[in-house]
Amino acid sequence: MDRLYPAHIEAITEALGNIFGENKYADREIARVLQADKRRGSKDRAFIAEHTYGVVRNYRLLRHVMGGSKPKKREDWWRLIGIHLMSEGYDLPEWREFGELDEDQLKARWDEAKDVRALRESIPDWLDKVGEAALGEELWTPTLAALNEQAPVSLRANTLKTNVAELSEALAAEGIGTEPISADGLLVTERKNLFATKAFKQGLFEVQDFSSQQAAPTLEVEPGQTVIDACAGAGGKSLHLAALMENRGRLISLDIHDWKLKELKKRARRNGVSNLETRAITSTKVVKRLIGQADRLLLDVPCSGLGVLRRNPDAKWKLSQAFIDRVVKEQTDILTSYSRMVKAGGKMVYATCSILPRENDEQVEAFLGSEAGAGWVLEHKHTFLPQVEGFDGFFVSRLVKEG
Repeated sequence: MDRLYPAHIEAITEALGNIFGENKYADREIARVLQADKRRGSKDRAFIAEHTYGVVRNYRLLRHVMGGSKPKKREDWWRLIGIHLMSEGYDLPEWREFGELDEDQLKARWDEAKDVRALRESIPDWLDKVGEAALGEELWTPTLAALNEQAPVSLRANTLKTNVAELSEALAAEGIGTEPISADGLLVTERKNLFATKAFKQGLFEVQDFSSQQAAPTLEVEPGQTVIDACAGAGGKSLHLAALMENRGRLISLDIHDWKLKELKKRARRNGVSNLETRAITSTKVVKRLIGQADRLLLDVPCSGLGVLRRNPDAKWKLSQAFIDRVVKEQTDILTSYSRMVKAGGKMVYATCSILPRENDEQVEAFLGSEAGAGWVLEHKHTFLPQVEGFDGFFVSRLVKEG
């Protein structure tokens, strides 16, 4: 076990106070805290990040073990962090900030939680009910348990510049262990700061979960086609499409957030992508001008994000039923409107990082039964589950527009 340092616990305390007290996003808050002290080494940074996420992931359970009250003061957070560290096998130093933690009492509360799924897996009651109603107890229980584990890290080799074998060798030279998981995917088996590597700076890879890597190949693009990524975000899937297109043809990346497209342009330069153009969706005219233009369309739509809870554990404390209802309507609107960009004989992939049928299979079925879905045929669909494939929860489907 690593030695515990007060400065590390203080950094975790600061991050948690802002995540839960100020509703900050965990990844951004952790990054801010880590950047605040440049003297920290890689092990120090990894410890702070890992255990901040650990507390966020198990927040409800840890609160129950502590006695149920919501942490408010610095001392409360120290005790909560202490309980988490004890659960991870650490022997706590006799620091006054940890207070007097009664191990017998703590163990009794841990045992109480084992029989209550929402407590054991540390999830709000309403969300636990939503998951069980959607998937059934037999599927939801193992899915939820898998979503509460630490997420693996996987990479996608940029085939415009390298391949899996060459990338694995280059990373090994920098002390990073990997193993192949697909034709252009690698699982990281020995973690270090990937973004500081020469391989990353040279654009040889992108960090992308294995499940997410399946969206672009499912679209079955070919070099020379006109391909639209209509909900591109910062563009991980756009970059994958460019590689599959071998930089030939026309790749158009759309998003409602212009700042995300600017980030995509930077990533595209690093990746050696030359067939990409970006367009911010500032009005309905942007989509209308592209009606009937696309050979292929990727719709990686906004969603609840339930499939990536272990990667973004703070999301379960920010989600609400109202948000899910809104995002389902948004998905329907996107499918109805954006599908018009596909020409006769073209194909469309509808994908989410959710595991809820309401956002996935049911959306596709509703589209096919609607006026907008007339002439469309479902070719393929698959829901990736963390306890089955071992990676993020993800849904991908491919539809063809018959001529």
